[in-house]
Amino acid sequence: MTDPSGRVLIIAGSDSGGGAGIQADIKTVTALGGYAATAVTAITMQNTRGVTGVHAVPVEIVLAQARAVLDDIGADAIKTGMLGSAELVEAVAGLLADYPDIPLILDPVMVATSGDVLVADNAVEAIRTKLLPRASLVTPNAPEAEKLTGRIVSTTDAQAEAGRALVDAGAKAALVKGGHLAGPVITDVLVTPKMTTVFESRRIDTRNTHGTGCTLASGIAAGLAQGQDMPSAVERAGAYLAEAIRRAPGFGSGHGPVDHAWVVRR
Repeated sequence: MTDPSGRVLIIAGSDSGGGAGIQADIKTVTALGGYAATAVTAITMQNTRGVTGVHAVPVEIVLAQARAVLDDIGADAIKTGMLGSAELVEAVAGLLADYPDIPLILDPVMVATSGDVLVADNAVEAIRTKLLPRASLVTPNAPEAEKLTGRIVSTTDAQAEAGRALVDAGAKAALVKGGHLAGPVITDVLVTPKMTTVFESRRIDTRNTHGTGCTLASGIAAGLAQGQDMPSAVERAGAYLAEAIRRAPGFGSGHGPVDHAWVVRR
């Protein structure tokens, strides 16, 4: 498509608290000028304090939602989030094989900000073998990168090494995020077969970080869908997220949501 319209199909779980998951994805893509369509993979019962339940949507229903979108509205990018089972991961990989020209932004969601586990162990291996080789970009945080590569990720150099391992495993690019590492500066490392780019931002002292991974990945997906190159999409999404964290409304008593709508109100 020569004139991308910014259509993003999001295949992910629903967060009843609205701060993460498909709700954060929709808000982000919309705030950045794109069009968000969805295929819901799971309904979670959660708030800022944690996840109290997960109801998986049947695999055939997830696929039917996605195909309904792709066969009519279409998509300029596909972003995946919570894929809770190996069966679902394999089914989504099969779906993507029918649309090889649409870039995939793979956010390997494994654990919620609260620490609650969101995927089965066999789903991690399926993500590694079935989806990673199809990804235009994979966006793990440090613990997720460790699970996907088997490497310890505790420094910026280790982030870059993990990123290269993910690219060697088939991803066209990897953004290994450093928010879980200590220090006053957060470093995210983008690795492609041709270059390594480091993005730095000052750490914001806040409890309001619920949904930051979903938000960043969806922001990048929106940029790629709109025709931006990878570094530009990453930079814009990072700047959007940083401001959303600064303006967080302070809802809830746990890990609160960010302000996805700050762009609309500025």
